[in-house]
Amino acid sequence: MPEAAQEFSPLRWSRGALELLDQTRLPGAEVWLRCRHVDEVADAIVRLAVRGAPAIGIAAAYGLVLALADADDPEPDLGRRLRRAAERLAATRPTAVNLRWALELGARKFSELAARPRAEAIAGLLAWARELHADDAARNRRMARHGAELFAPGDRALTHCNAGALATGGVGTAVGVLGEAFRAGRLAAVWVDETRPLLQGSRLTAWELGRLGVPHRVVTDSMVGALMARGEVDRVVVGADRIAANGDTANKIGTYTVAVLAARHGVPFYVAAPLSTIDARTPSGAEIPIEERSGTEVTTLGGAALSPPASAGYNLAFDITPAELIGAIVTECGVLRPPYRESIRRALAEAGADG
Repeated sequence: MPEAAQEFSPLRWSRGALELLDQTRLPGAEVWLRCRHVDEVADAIVRLAVRGAPAIGIAAAYGLVLALADADDPEPDLGRRLRRAAERLAATRPTAVNLRWALELGARKFSELAARPRAEAIAGLLAWARELHADDAARNRRMARHGAELFAPGDRALTHCNAGALATGGVGTAVGVLGEAFRAGRLAAVWVDETRPLLQGSRLTAWELGRLGVPHRVVTDSMVGALMARGEVDRVVVGADRIAANGDTANKIGTYTVAVLAARHGVPFYVAAPLSTIDARTPSGAEIPIEERSGTEVTTLGGAALSPPASAGYNLAFDITPAELIGAIVTECGVLRPPYRESIRRALAEAGADG
């Protein structure tokens, strides 16, 4: 049985700054960005230097700490600094619910610390951010164990986008499940969708699976149907950026297409995400805001034009997979099954979550 890989995180706090592995440079170069100001964290989130719903939430938590500790900020009121920083960070990625979740937790934690001396308040918020980071790693490990039990020896899985260590604070959600299933002898190989337009699959997931020693091959997004028709996909597992109260799931654009094809070919389709990605205040996928990014991400690649100058690109960053297409939602508290409105409500209640 392969040994477990050492856990890796794309975020780290070092000498008063947040360091982020610049995912826009992978796999060609491993470059760490050093953020000392909240605006630098916000910029890193917007341009996808840090990405993935859990990782964005953790980065935002550290961003709040940077806002309070910023010696260049003339605002003396720490509460105003925190509120301003939270507004700035919240505007970066509207779809990923972990961002809002982390900012709300940070605001509550600061309210407990506000009466303390400045240095103590900052230290207390930093301790909270570090705890949030460590807790995500622990959730990932539990989720991986639960998800691996869904696999059978010899399975060939397909995944879309990147939901591994690069997207979280630990081993990842979907990739964490795949890695654990492989170590348990229940996974033979992984098909990796390239994930246009920014190629998170071919650039990031393939990089991670290589580090884990998991056999994999990169395929074009348009090959998924052919693979399933040939009987070469046994399971699909993806991550999530937001899960509504009824189980509808927002994930990287193209996920819905994969889910429809999986349903057509009788391939089990799973979502792996922590409970913090479930938004009980959003009734269904119809209410989830979908981020639209620059059309140039579609019409160019690596700075080279793919389309005529007069041709505009349309670039929805996410799509919604209806709950009826999802066979299971893997969380740190176990595997949720339909009907999701009931299983989600029960899981949140048992975990003491407030959605």
